[in-house]
Amino acid sequence: MRRTDLEGHGPVRFGPTLPDEGLPVLPDLSAVLAAAAARGGAEPVGGGPGLLEAACGYWARRGLPAGPERVVAAPGAPSLLLALTAALGGDVLVPRPCAAWWAPYARLLGRPVFHVATPAECGGVPDPYALLETVRRVRDEGGDPRLLVLSVADDPTATVAPPEALHEAVEAAASAGLHLVSDETWRDTLHTPHGTVLLSPAEMLPDRVTVVTDLAGALLPPGWPAAVARFPEGDLGDRLHARVLDVLTALGACVAAPVAAAAGYALTEPEPVTTRVRAAVDLHARVAADAHAVVVKAGALARPPQAGRHLYVDLGPLRGALGAHGVGDAQDLEDFLTARLGMPAPGGQRFGDDLGALRVRLSTSALLGTAPAAAGERPGPPGPPEPPPAASPLTTLKSVFDDLRDDAQRWEPPR
Repeated sequence: MRRTDLEGHGPVRFGPTLPDEGLPVLPDLSAVLAAAAARGGAEPVGGGPGLLEAACGYWARRGLPAGPERVVAAPGAPSLLLALTAALGGDVLVPRPCAAWWAPYARLLGRPVFHVATPAECGGVPDPYALLETVRRVRDEGGDPRLLVLSVADDPTATVAPPEALHEAVEAAASAGLHLVSDETWRDTLHTPHGTVLLSPAEMLPDRVTVVTDLAGALLPPGWPAAVARFPEGDLGDRLHARVLDVLTALGACVAAPVAAAAGYALTEPEPVTTRVRAAVDLHARVAADAHAVVVKAGALARPPQAGRHLYVDLGPLRGALGAHGVGDAQDLEDFLTARLGMPAPGGQRFGDDLGALRVRLSTSALLGTAPAAAGERPGPPGPPEPPPAASPLTTLKSVFDDLRDDAQRWEPPR
């Protein structure tokens, strides 16, 4: 019997993927955490002044200025998305595919979730025509679509939405009267930062976009839960800010004081933090590029990864070879590749994709062979990241996909 989750596709970890980059925690970041651990008071709901001021500075450096009265902190992006969904009400729209943790939080509130196709060049944002058609259909059927969640630096596809595609999607959402939540957790992980243009929807539609950033995605190590949200200007932003604070208060969703201190320090982007982030990005970019070359050479399809820690692969062209191994859908493919690769290979059904499509998301963290440190183990001294050794999971990936390519060639009908 197959494992089941809310959609019948196996267990899902609710929350953003928090990768272990294989790099030690910086001593200064650990020192901030340790010093704050002695503080007995709790961090206020929504974040203390130091954390909120640091978040404002972080966004101002990215062309998104905001005052502390328009910023909220919470213990992770999931609690922020839950609070935003509860505050806005109505039905939720998301791209197909999308981050695995987006839809379950709407369903926990009893809100319908509708997936919208993405344009050919990227994931993370909806195709504008598909979005308008979905909104029309939902309203015709008595629904009330109010919220669109999107991501310009996307998990799971690792693509960055081109400005023109983002502009069309934002215009369509505005014409449909939707509020946008922009998940920008991975915006600082561009593989080629000088060759990729990333714009936030908040730059295009400043009065209808709430930006959410999970700090444990890039700035903080895994297991240090902290996230910040930036609300739009005007009466709508003020009301939404107040309602989100009410929901977070009801949930008791406060950032732990030591983590808040570390998050505030990281958001100021001191040189040790930015150096570590850039080193991690460069390492994951190299691994993602190598993995992309492997899967494409084997005959699978994948957009070139541009950001984040993942690679989204379509093995549809290898369906015949996979069928010989009993693989008929994405859950079968997940089970097959997880066993063969010795690492998680979640199928596309976990990200709202069609079960019948043979798609998986591969993690560069897993391809690095990294794992969280054992309990009680102290981090070592900081140093430059090392590429994976020759006998690495990348070698296993190449072997598995080369075998699939050879099987597919044997399955090709004679011409």
